[in-house]
Formats: sequence, C-alpha cells, structure tokens
Amino acid sequence: MTRIGFISLGCPKNQVDSEWMIGLAKEAGWDLTNDPQEADVIIVNTCGFIESAKEESIAAILEMAQYKTEAACKALIVAGCLAERYGQELLDEIPEVNAVMGTGAYRDIVSVVRRALNGERFVLLPDKGQVVDQPVPRTLTTPEYTAYLKIAEGCDNCCSYCIIPVLRGPYVSRPMELLLAEAEQLVESGVRELILVAQDTTRYGEDLYGANKLVELMRGLAKLPKLTWIRLLYCYPSQFSDELIDFIAGEPKVCRYVDLPLQHAHNGVLQRMNRPDTVEDVRALLDKLRRRIPDICLRTSFIVGFPGETEEEFAALQSFVAEQQFDRAGIFMYSQEEGTVAAEWAEQVPAEVKEERYHQLMAQQAVISEEKNKALEGKTFTVLVEGIDPEQDQVVMGRSWREAPDIDGVVYIEAARDAAVGSFIQVRAVQGFTYDVLTERVD
Repeated sequence: MTRIGFISLGCPKNQVDSEWMIGLAKEAGWDLTNDPQEADVIIVNTCGFIESAKEESIAAILEMAQYKTEAACKALIVAGCLAERYGQELLDEIPEVNAVMGTGAYRDIVSVVRRALNGERFVLLPDKGQVVDQPVPRTLTTPEYTAYLKIAEGCDNCCSYCIIPVLRGPYVSRPMELLLAEAEQLVESGVRELILVAQDTTRYGEDLYGANKLVELMRGLAKLPKLTWIRLLYCYPSQFSDELIDFIAGEPKVCRYVDLPLQHAHNGVLQRMNRPDTVEDVRALLDKLRRRIPDICLRTSFIVGFPGETEEEFAALQSFVAEQQFDRAGIFMYSQEEGTVAAEWAEQVPAEVKEERYHQLMAQQAVISEEKNKALEGKTFTVLVEGIDPEQDQVVMGRSWREAPDIDGVVYIEAARDAAVGSFIQVRAVQGFTYDVLTERVD
C-alpha cells in the first residue's frame, strides 16, 4: 500500500488545496501518514508570497529531500505557490524533487504521484484561473469542529507589492450551489464553525453572476441548523457594502469579527500600493461598522517600509492606529518581491528602517490590544472549546467570536475541565493580557 505524507505551508486557502489533494489521494486507495519516515511519497504544498515564506518552503523541501536517502521515500513532489513561481528552477536545483506542480494542478495529484513513482521528473503548470466547480473529496486538517470554505480563487486587485495574481490567476468565484452543498456536508460531519476565505471574500459572485452575492451565500449558510458560527476573513474595504454590514449586525450566526487588511493609512502610500480606497473612505467605513455593530472585533494588517515611505507617511500610519484602536493588527515589513511593480522602484526603504518601524508599530498595537482585552474583564460571552492547555492541565483553551484560529490569541478557561472539545460554553473574563484572555466558566 502506497503511503502519502503531506506538508502544508502558507495560508488557509493553500490549506484547503492540501485538503482536496489528501481527499483525492485517499479516494485513490492510498494510506496517509504523518511520519515522513514512513512515507513512500512526500508532497510539500508550498507558499511563495513573501521572502520569509519562500525560505520556509525551501527549508521544508530540503528537509523532506533527506528522506529520499534516509527512509522509504521514493518520490518527492513540490506543489503550490513556490512551485508555480519557480517550477523548472526547483526541478533543476533540487535533484531529489521528482515533480513540481503549480497552483492549478492540485486536482491532478493522483496522476502526478503515479508518474513520479514511475520514475518521471517533470513540471506541471496548468492554466491558472480555473476554479473547483465540481465536488472534490476533502479530508480536513483542521479540528473536526472548524473548517475553511474557499469561496473563490485568484485576485484581480493587482496591488503593486503583491505577487498573488501572478501565482493564482484572476478572481474566479466558485458556484454557490456547490459551496452550499460542500458546507452542508462539512456541517453534517461535525463542523460548527465555517470560515469563509478567498483572496478577497467581499468580491464573491461578481465575476460569476454579474453582481455581488456574498450576503446571499451567507444567508444560505446561516440556514444550516447545526452550524453555529460563520466567520469572514480577507475583506476589502471597497467592497464592504451596507447590505453586508446589516447582515452581520442582524444574523446571530455570523461572528462580529471583521478581518479588513488596510495595508496603510496615508493616501500617497495607498496610491502607490494601487489600493482603491482613501484614508477617508476607510475611516467612514470603520465608523459605520462600529455604529451598526457596537461589539464588533476589528482586525487589520499594515505594511511598513513600503518603497518611498517617508517619516511623515509612517507617522500618519501611527496616528491612524492610535485613533482607530483596532482590536488586532498584524504588522509586516515590506518584502521586495520580484515580479511585482513595487520591486522595481528605486526608493526602497533600508532594511534597518523597516525593522525599526515594524517594532515601533508592533509595540504601539500591543498596548492597544492589551487595553481592549482588559476592557473585557467582568463580561460574559460564548467560547468554542478547543482542548486542554498543554502547559496547565487544569485549564481549558478556546476561542470567542473575537479570535480566528492560528492568527489571534487564545481564551483560557478555568473550571471547565469537563467541557467537551468542540462545544460552546459561557465564560466570564477574569483578566485580559496583550493577546490572550483568562476566563472562568459560568454555565
């Protein structure tokens, strides 16, 4: 029996691709193993978004390559964004690699494995812009109560710093009936939290139906009786409609959590980034969100050190962060990525300046995040139980509507040792910290 080992890197969207590949591998009759020592075939699904992600992917490939000589591995396959970006180069530079398959090739995983086991060395880079419009078997790699629902592929926004449109192709929505059927199947299997992902979730349906259909899709998901939470990630300000705000405000199953990557807060920088929104547009949207959804948790991300960013422009970003008091914010240093417009500009910010600005903004946001969590003290809310804290076996870990998995903090729960994993319980916040909250069970 052929045993397949998977390494999945990068974002949740890439994770869904891995889950489809695993599902197809199982359908082919192959065994799955988490131990690369035992694997006949190792597949590394890579990320190629920024330099640090590329380095992590290369390190994983080289680590897995050792099993070609030290263990049972007969074929090493590289998939995903790094494969799309450096296909033939990866095959030429790493002799242990048998096959390189791009972002549009995950549905071909069975034939790729068979060809690799037959001794072929090849690169497979199908046309991008295809979308999964037929049911595909899927094996979750998330906990059984949570799943990502990828509602679209690719991106049309073409931000000047971003390589995603090159790696993933144009924006293509998945048919709504297919998404609703997939969601129903996931919920019937035990999923209680669906997290909607795409390069831009707020654009869903425009290409396929000629109009935005995100609210219609979410309305259909909310009708699933056993589904408890619907969470939105990767929302763009320009597409965040009043209809969407009203639906979030009025539908109890939708988490009052909005992930709104803004990237900067100076109009000059936003224009150079090729972002369609102005600071004034964003400020108006944030005010509207807070008025309509008073308990909303707002997450964003910012890039510091973008080419040409002056001290004045960075100061404007700091001022905006202080003014808006985001619940969470991810801070990233600009990565000069070949193949992007901004990478060619002469006004690159020195590495030491980028790093200094990164630490300044991180420290600023840490204070805000701690104040936000401290403001929860004494309040009661619902938490999804995720398991026992590995460092304190009398404390349970979980998430409220305010925490997305893997990117936000954790809610620690005292006096809840008997709570079932995947259940929803009521807790009271005892103490807020920078990223986490300590609570006690009250139901």
